Amino acid sequence: MFQFKWLWQNLKGDRFRYVLALVLSVVCSALTIVNPYIGQRIVDTFITGKDAAVNLATDRNLLIWLCLAMVGFSLFRTGLSYLTSMQYEISSQNMLYRVRVFLYNKIQGQDMHYYDHNRTGDLMTKMTGDLDMVRHSLAWIIKTIIESLVVFIASVVYFFTIDVKLTLWLLILSPPIFIVAFIFARRVRPMYIDLRERLSQLNTITQENIAGNRVVKAFAREDFEIEKFGEKNVNYSKANKTAALVWLDYFPYLETFAQAFGVILLLVGGFYVMDGRITFGEFSAFSALIWGLANPMRNIGIIINDLQRFFASLTKIVEVYYAQPEIVNEHNPIVKRRYQGEIEFDHVSFKYDNVTVLEDIHFKVRPGETIAIMGSTGSGKTTLINLIPRFYDVSKGRVLVDGKDVRKLELDELRGNIGIATQDVLLFSDTIDGNIAFGDPEMPEEEAVKFAELAAAHDFISKMPEGYNTIVGERGVGLSGGQKQRIALARAMAIQPPILILDDTTSAVDLETEEHIQKSLRELDFACTKIIIAQRVSTTAQADRILILEDGKVIEEGTHAELLARRGYYYDVFMLQNEGIGRQVSAHGPQ
Repeated sequence: MFQFKWLWQNLKGDRFRYVLALVLSVVCSALTIVNPYIGQRIVDTFITGKDAAVNLATDRNLLIWLCLAMVGFSLFRTGLSYLTSMQYEISSQNMLYRVRVFLYNKIQGQDMHYYDHNRTGDLMTKMTGDLDMVRHSLAWIIKTIIESLVVFIASVVYFFTIDVKLTLWLLILSPPIFIVAFIFARRVRPMYIDLRERLSQLNTITQENIAGNRVVKAFAREDFEIEKFGEKNVNYSKANKTAALVWLDYFPYLETFAQAFGVILLLVGGFYVMDGRITFGEFSAFSALIWGLANPMRNIGIIINDLQRFFASLTKIVEVYYAQPEIVNEHNPIVKRRYQGEIEFDHVSFKYDNVTVLEDIHFKVRPGETIAIMGSTGSGKTTLINLIPRFYDVSKGRVLVDGKDVRKLELDELRGNIGIATQDVLLFSDTIDGNIAFGDPEMPEEEAVKFAELAAAHDFISKMPEGYNTIVGERGVGLSGGQKQRIALARAMAIQPPILILDDTTSAVDLETEEHIQKSLRELDFACTKIIIAQRVSTTAQADRILILEDGKVIEEGTHAELLARRGYYYDVFMLQNEGIGRQVSAHGPQ
């Protein structure tokens, strides 16, 4: 079965330990017949046998040794069982660690398309609850299956050596038990698949609500979110109860059959003792070991219950485990070089889920040039810049950096040459210094200060209680939008990239601060090609060229003065932002 092959594959490094645990389980379970055998000897020799009184008087040492053997063997089996459990636990925990690391690395290596189609809460569930269920299966379910099976077989073999007919009378209950278990398994499996999906939805809505708590509070929607969470929680609770109640539907049948073993033994075994077919010692051995038949039958329902959970969880884990990104980072050992910064879009088109986002985009950016991109919401600006670091791949055409198709460049090298300040600013729960130096952890603090000054962030950082060692909250909670944007800009510039991409990174700062940032960008002390997405004319006016996107197409291209002279989209934006300044301004060009 695929699931167990997958477990064996991921036990690499602990296979010997796990096989040892399986062998010890078999040995420990098989030895369960020893004490009933010793008990049989004691009863037949010293209690009910025809020479019991004589043996008790003349061979008392044997009785003492048999009793000591029972005690010693019980202690031996307890120690062996403890050693076995430790081997299962260590090997399963090691496997859990390796698989979790592998899955995390796998998720890190996925492209943007994967994140677009997988919920964060679902991925978190796979990395936590689902993996714990798989570890539980390896450490407990398989162990229980092996031990139950061996105890059952050992008991049946031992019973056959005593009396075949009585054993067959007891085994008559096995077929109906297996039929009930089979019906239960078929009925409960889809329920656990549904239960797993509802848990994922619950985790997703919890994660989204916690991450967006400021928005919830800003709109006073706590009651609405609580109601929405309650709905998902009720759905999960109902699914959980339904699955549990199905088990309770079948539990009475399995328990009745398990208890029936004792009834059959009492009736048939008692008759055989009275008839002289078996001795009282042999009857006591049957009685002492009847649990070896009854317990495995009781465990069938529990095992099937947990196996269905295991299959549902492993199915979700395997989706991540074998997921292959369309954009692959091979991490080839190459000598990384610094790019010149030339960028070319060669008749590029891009579709997202069969929706055309960009169509026949063609332009070239020379090294050191500054290009500004404007356009209405949804025109494809962010998508355009996402094609440069290969967050997505083009549908048609080529994106070239330094004359080479980005699809033929090593991703580590390509992205290591690009500094990006994204539209949705994300700061890590780290110090401000750690956030600025994220791209180069070995960066000296004075370098971080330098780039913070260029991004107009030094003043507000220095006023914080611990300055650059101030811990920012999750996603930068505690900082204003403009402060987060400036730290993100400093982070992008700190790696001194030959290509700098800024996606509307000054939208939340005042005009004075923006002017400072623009001046810093113009006076960078390293060669840098800059692509800036902006909605303010004050940001784009100083660019060497300005591209206007509309519905995924370049509808205007030129300098600030050229675009004003055309009286198109750019001119309308300029007039709107400058509140009716006279047309003569257009003739003056960039200020």
